[in-house]
Amino acid sequence: MNRFALLATIVAAFSVPVLSMCQPPRTKQSADPWWKHAVFYEIYPRSFQDTNGDGVGDLNGITARLEYLQHLGVDAIWIAPCFPSPLVDFGYDVSDYDAIDPQFGTMQDFDRLVAEATKRHIRILLDMVANHSSDKHPWFLASRSSKSDPKRDWYIWRDGKLDQDGKMGPPNNWHSVFGGSAWTLDPTTGQYYYHRFYAQQPDLNWRNPAVEKAMLDQMRFWLDRGVAGFRLDSIDTLLEDPGLGDEEFRRDTKGEIQRDRTGAPMTTGVKTSNLPEIHDIIRRMRSMFDSYPGDRVLVGETYLPNVMELDKWYGGAAHDELQLPMDTQVGVRNTLNAAQWRTRLNDAETQLHGSMPLLVYDNHDNNRLDRYCRESNGAAPGADCPQIQRMLEGILFTSRAAALIYYGDEIGMTTAPLSTEPDRRRDAERTPMQWTPEQDAGFSTAQTTWLPVQANYKNVNVKVEETDPVSLLAWNKSLIGLRRDNAILRDGDQKNFDAKNEQIVAYTRSAKAGTLVVLTNFSGTSQQANIAALSGKSVQLLMANFTPEAPTVRDLKSTLALPPYGIFIGTVQK
Repeated sequence: MNRFALLATIVAAFSVPVLSMCQPPRTKQSADPWWKHAVFYEIYPRSFQDTNGDGVGDLNGITARLEYLQHLGVDAIWIAPCFPSPLVDFGYDVSDYDAIDPQFGTMQDFDRLVAEATKRHIRILLDMVANHSSDKHPWFLASRSSKSDPKRDWYIWRDGKLDQDGKMGPPNNWHSVFGGSAWTLDPTTGQYYYHRFYAQQPDLNWRNPAVEKAMLDQMRFWLDRGVAGFRLDSIDTLLEDPGLGDEEFRRDTKGEIQRDRTGAPMTTGVKTSNLPEIHDIIRRMRSMFDSYPGDRVLVGETYLPNVMELDKWYGGAAHDELQLPMDTQVGVRNTLNAAQWRTRLNDAETQLHGSMPLLVYDNHDNNRLDRYCRESNGAAPGADCPQIQRMLEGILFTSRAAALIYYGDEIGMTTAPLSTEPDRRRDAERTPMQWTPEQDAGFSTAQTTWLPVQANYKNVNVKVEETDPVSLLAWNKSLIGLRRDNAILRDGDQKNFDAKNEQIVAYTRSAKAGTLVVLTNFSGTSQQANIAALSGKSVQLLMANFTPEAPTVRDLKSTLALPPYGIFIGTVQK
């Protein structure tokens, strides 16, 4: 694409100027809770900004970058776990729920972060790991000390059973997400404990009321310190089937049992995930949250099989559970398949009892947006990659949904070609934030950072992109500004628009203020979008990642040409 043509498209008088780096985006008033229109920004604290030179990001680093986040248009920050941890799973094995890990700073640093963020109208969400603790947590140390300890039933302990060869083995065939059996024999008492994840992450027994009370108390501790809510890690695995019966094995299309990297057979997980009784716990959790002022919010990590199951996590028509369970089907579990995107976007708008969807494309557990580029061009991202990212981000910010972005997506950070070892495979999406073209990308002054900075940092970084009006950063700022200032995007409903082309995903947003149309081309070839359905009207361009033949389309019988991975956002004029 001609850079000057794109510059004209973004900056010219199409009512969406690039936001100034010196002016925070305007805030529109709304009677809705703040989170309904929010842009959430996930920060992996180890990788965002290091201020003490140890090669690891810290809380003071987040505070130092609040002005950047304010100007980007972020409403809330979700911080991945910053609690004390042995770091077997980099913070998702918590050894103390009401403290800050020294590698990230102090409680005073955290309080200052909350205070400085509040000044900038940015809210802080913490990552609450409720399903399990670290095996070094005092609760588990007590639990494993003896069968008679008061905290024994805070975790899930069982005797082993004899296998077909007469050998003692785990209580059942349940499978760990990270490979092998989900049970580990503890020699202290001769019983097995259950862990859905690593052996160092024993599952808490949420069927014990004392555990529920203790965990809700931990959440209150942080709510009282001013956090706006929590992202609940692995919340759909909170309970297990009490009968502890064996599960069926997962099978491939040929009927063969699937095995993990250790060679262990993999099970379906139906007795360890998404059990209906979890919803009783979530309703009680929501009731506690509603007792706090300020529209505190519960965001859930929910990997669910379909939209009907997702609706249950909102509480269905009652709307009394999570405000924002993550809709991972639209982005995380989707490919560049236009038919799938049309279906899943429509499901999110029509099958959730009017609840606000939360669209998610990537995070610390899933490859970055360049995975779509690899999908379109084989093993490596092609020249179309920036267009694909612009198109997908256009959908993210123009849909009737809250939006979640992962740090660095706004500048086009890519999935790193790091170790393929199973235990480190997620490092690929956790590399340090790229701030400048200087050493270590401005992330740290250390000689060695906890993960290496990506090689493309000299071109892909905030400093370079914030002065380039056609950069990906400029595109995202403009989209977020449009979303914030346009009454139709704030308040309008969403309906699929039939563009008479299977390669196009299109929808309208309609409100009292008018109608807006979004047209996207999911293919690598030019496509024609039929807009004759907008009978008697014209369409005025707001934003596009290409230069249309004319900013206003008036011919009722005409089609609008979309280049490969093009997106057109326009208002419908009477």
